[in-house]
Amino acid sequence: MSYRDRLQERLDTTGRPLRVGLVGAGQMGRGFAAQLLRMPGITLSAVLDVQHERAVEALTQAGIDPSEADDTATAVQVIEDGGSIALTSVDRLAGLPLDVVVEATGVPDVAVAVAVQALAAGISVATLTVEADVTVGRYLKQLAEQSDAIYSVCRGDEPVETKILVDYARDLNFEVICAGKGKNNPLDPYATPESLAERAAQKQMNPKMLTSFVDGSKAMIEMASLANTTGLGVSRRGMFGPPSTVGTLHETFALVKDGGIIEEAGVVDYCTGPVAPGVFVVIRTDDPYVHHEMTYLQMGDGPYFALYRPYHLASIEAPLTVYEMVLDKRPSLTSDHWTAEVGAQAKRALKAGERIDGIGGMMVRGLIDKAEDFAAEGLVPLGVLAGATLKHDVPVDHTLTYDDVDLDESALIVRMRRIQESMSSGGEVPDLATLSAMIAG
Repeated sequence: MSYRDRLQERLDTTGRPLRVGLVGAGQMGRGFAAQLLRMPGITLSAVLDVQHERAVEALTQAGIDPSEADDTATAVQVIEDGGSIALTSVDRLAGLPLDVVVEATGVPDVAVAVAVQALAAGISVATLTVEADVTVGRYLKQLAEQSDAIYSVCRGDEPVETKILVDYARDLNFEVICAGKGKNNPLDPYATPESLAERAAQKQMNPKMLTSFVDGSKAMIEMASLANTTGLGVSRRGMFGPPSTVGTLHETFALVKDGGIIEEAGVVDYCTGPVAPGVFVVIRTDDPYVHHEMTYLQMGDGPYFALYRPYHLASIEAPLTVYEMVLDKRPSLTSDHWTAEVGAQAKRALKAGERIDGIGGMMVRGLIDKAEDFAAEGLVPLGVLAGATLKHDVPVDHTLTYDDVDLDESALIVRMRRIQESMSSGGEVPDLATLSAMIAG
């Protein structure tokens, strides 16, 4: 039975639609809202955004006339009566009678605060901020296990859609050589919001968001997420990122001994060229008859073959995670492993005392690495660097370590990362109630 039919059946059985709250009414959030409400048995009960007018607009463009609510009690009553509200304060989230919260802020520190508050209130969380998951996803997964709710990264982005192909390949007992994505933009590791301002305006994009795509940070983050959910490794620090086409994926990402670039099977990487906006898994079989059948089915000459999905639909597919969480009681993607990290390299020479502007900014870009190498060298995660202060001068292309920066220890994501790092050494790990109280305090 389709999710559409199951949602209608749920509505007929319970008499109440599925109540969804949205945090973040930017491009991704509004796309999610528009698509979500095309399904029966679902209502967008609340939209929370620091800009009230954006929250209102997200509801009105979806055909909903929001009600006013000056306090939590009034907001609760509006939702219970079947209405919808637009709010600016995330602090009111936990008191709302919601089934699922979709987090679409794109701000890692806000994303983890939303997740913790919602989980502590027994509300399931679907996040579009993969940057937060690759920083503290292991801890978030543990917190979700303590709750009656579910935490998940959303469908529609490359990590989840590639994971589905990896699972498919493994279910057919193919050897996974490499899994990855096509990169839309030519790589410019020194791109800045300033250098991309005109292009961002043409695309009607936030310049920092576009910068995170062009400088490679987003590809590093997405492929780290893919590695951490599948247990795949990292091809090498920073990945190869070669040019390729759909027809040559199986050649490009073959093992070195067979003419490709991959030194060890079972890794993540990306490519530039017309593979974008698709995702892929390069597989191999040593069985002569399976090899014959795959060739007969026009999958190539083998023994390497490429499984390819030519698209990912971002916020348009994100509602699928809501359906999976509510109807199937399972997440779309969590960090079940921790094989990859994302650090940061300097885009220019940085001076002591400068404050780092974070992902998609003027100062640093993301760099994927093997988790064990990352820890051994004391590298600092990209996701905790916003607001950090340089202790001393560092040259361009320097990979930042904890010794290079003073982090903003008041930031929730920094505190959670510290806790996550202590997990492997047997340190004290605050439970969900303690962490929630820590935020409230």
